[in-house]
Amino acid sequence: MNSVYHLDLDSEKIQGAKIALLPGDPFRSQVIAETISGIYGTYNRKLAWKREFCTYLAEIKGKRLLITSTGIGGPSASIAIDELAQLGIDTFIRVGTTGAIQEHINIGDVIITSGSVRLDGASTHYAPIEYPAVAHYEILNALVEGAKKATVRYHVGVTASSDTFYPGEERYDSFSKYVLRRFQGATKEWQRLHVLNYEMESSTILTLTASLGLRGGCITGVVNEGGTGKITKESLKAGEENVIKVAIAAVECLI
Repeated sequence: MNSVYHLDLDSEKIQGAKIALLPGDPFRSQVIAETISGIYGTYNRKLAWKREFCTYLAEIKGKRLLITSTGIGGPSASIAIDELAQLGIDTFIRVGTTGAIQEHINIGDVIITSGSVRLDGASTHYAPIEYPAVAHYEILNALVEGAKKATVRYHVGVTASSDTFYPGEERYDSFSKYVLRRFQGATKEWQRLHVLNYEMESSTILTLTASLGLRGGCITGVVNEGGTGKITKESLKAGEENVIKVAIAAVECLI
């Protein structure tokens, strides 16, 4: 029996699952699992919760899948992917929230990442920076079909994936109110380059899965207002609910 340390899982516990949904927030693992059970009338079970890694087992149309939280950022996401791969998972879909930087993108829309700008460090421990962080085409197609099935407005394109929430996303509402020169004006530049959004895990997830010969994808729900950094309880709820609906529909398409 194969076991892994950080996730507190083993090959027996996961019962042959091959697909993993990867929220950042550990409490979202339960929400996703219960949503799946509500839609399909199937069971769900918490397998483990250690540090930021909370894992549930669920079932869609007779196929078991895991919902494992990764915490915030690339380092912990890389641990989750590596250890899940060691247990036999071969398909990974990040299910998160995001801040849009294009004005035509609205609260509650979902962004399907085709590729990521690698503003992280963790991914460079698996592949050099020249290696592209790209989604697997089968996952990308399934996410698009899932959005159509769930009737949720979606956008497909490039994401800027940063190791830090404040300076890396050019936020000036931090403790210091200062952003290093390398990030000053970055948002305007990404906008001009048609980057859709900021988030913190996709570059790691897509680089690892592609370089390891696995299938990876990323879908995020928009939680900010009008291309600004402002997030409210209502906007967060809208983004979370829609991204979960689309992710579940996408898994059904894959199955």
